[in-house]
Amino acid sequence: MAVHTTTDGTHIATLEGRSMVEYTVAKNADETNQIDGNIYVGRIQNVLPGMELAFVDIGIPKNAVLYKGDVSFDTEDVDGVSTNDKRIEEMIKAGQTIVCQVTKNAIGAKGARLTQEVSLPGRFAVLVPNSSTIGISKRLPDGERRRLRKIIDEVKPVRHGIIIRTAAEGVTADDLARDVTSLVDKWSAIEAEVAKSNQPRLVYRDLDLAVRVLREELNDEYRAVLIDDRTLYEKVREYVLAVNPELADRIEYYDRASEELPLFERYFVHEQLHRSLDRKVFLPSGGSLIIERTEALTVVDVNTGKNVGTNNLEETVFRNNLEAADEVARQLRLRDIGGIIVIDFIDMESRANREAVASALRQALSRDKTRTQVFDISELGLVEMTRKRVNEGLLESLSVVCSVCDGRGFIVKTGL
Repeated sequence: MAVHTTTDGTHIATLEGRSMVEYTVAKNADETNQIDGNIYVGRIQNVLPGMELAFVDIGIPKNAVLYKGDVSFDTEDVDGVSTNDKRIEEMIKAGQTIVCQVTKNAIGAKGARLTQEVSLPGRFAVLVPNSSTIGISKRLPDGERRRLRKIIDEVKPVRHGIIIRTAAEGVTADDLARDVTSLVDKWSAIEAEVAKSNQPRLVYRDLDLAVRVLREELNDEYRAVLIDDRTLYEKVREYVLAVNPELADRIEYYDRASEELPLFERYFVHEQLHRSLDRKVFLPSGGSLIIERTEALTVVDVNTGKNVGTNNLEETVFRNNLEAADEVARQLRLRDIGGIIVIDFIDMESRANREAVASALRQALSRDKTRTQVFDISELGLVEMTRKRVNEGLLESLSVVCSVCDGRGFIVKTGL
């Protein structure tokens, strides 16, 4: 992982070998845009039963949105989550003061998304205050989940729920208990701050995104984390020493003054970043992908290009589509594309080939930690899929809308 700081934020590139697989832009924290994970005292402005949502004043210019049943963890990723069948107007009223947490920054015209069920993530566990929730990540193997289920009774705090994270695989009961204890202490401090006033305001700011990425990602598979800013290096190293000391020696300071090349040039990040912003992506055998973003969805068109094959058309198309399936999964992760995605594979006559390509796509997407859902290839060769939208996406993070064409890509001639 290469971490480069600029005047406007922090850029984090994750590389597997020499290939960049993820790129995250952590803009400098402000009070209105970069608020994901923060906890607020909020006041319900109005409740819309027909939309099953409420608008909440959290002390920033734009109201945030609270959907019915919003929780701070994905019910598809954990066991033991109950649902609530009450109507939203029975649960909250206009003028009511609540403690809430931002689960998603504002994207475009949409306000920040909130949850009433606050959670505090640690390295190995997530604390769900004032809840009976008990959950274990489904990504853990069955044997490990059984072991952790026995430990939960020892470490679960009174009055609070906990969710055991994937990172807890193999950790001891003592390590888990220390993590939970630190989270309980943090929540006690938050409660004390909330009690001071019922005015809408910020009561807890989450860690910097650069540190949060390491909290979620850092494990034995990482050979090194190179950081070219001394202040951020000290902050990250201090955090890793506290939560995972055996990995602290992998946090390295990349001194810009003594190194011949800047960090991103040394590891060819700039070159790969520019390619990841192009609408056209070339496949190894000569085919290509065309990636187009719209307001409603993202469309990926697969072409054979210079790939003319050797045997017959069906075999050529099948091999090209297999390559495309792997590259599509990589591009979605690298560009952080979320929402509805439609992939237009080249038509295949054989049903077995269509199923094989769909299977290859699902297998390639299994390496992506962001949740995806893929449907079978249709008779037209289309695959419909969704990828959870977590951030605004790589292109949006590194660009601004053109002031001349307003993002349409062309200028309309009106003087006819």
